[in-house]
Amino acid sequence: MNAQLRQRANLILQVQTGQITASEAARRLGMSRKTYYQWEKRALEGLLQGLEPGSPGRPSIQPSREVQQLRRKVEELEAKLEKTEKVARLRELIAEAKRPQPTVKKRRSSKRSSK
Repeated sequence: MNAQLRQRANLILQVQTGQITASEAARRLGMSRKTYYQWEKRALEGLLQGLEPGSPGRPSIQPSREVQQLRRKVEELEAKLEKTEKVARLRELIAEAKRPQPTVKKRRSSKRSSK
């Protein structure tokens, strides 16, 4: 806050607490009493506005453009990874299907035929 704004705020508070008159504050600020009262009204409205309850919690902050780009890149890479993992699994299944299956030989009956 610059020095002129601090001076205005200080004089308005002095008038509000009865330490000086509005005419004295206007004179110190180099303005008419009417202009002083306009400044005072704006200052007090701003004070009241600043005291209104806000939303609970921290205000949301929009991520920077760089963060947004990085998030998109992460999403793209995750999608590629998922696709690559699926392709690898399909290749494993195809290789498994191509492997020769062990054949089970049928056992002959142990009964000997008598002639």
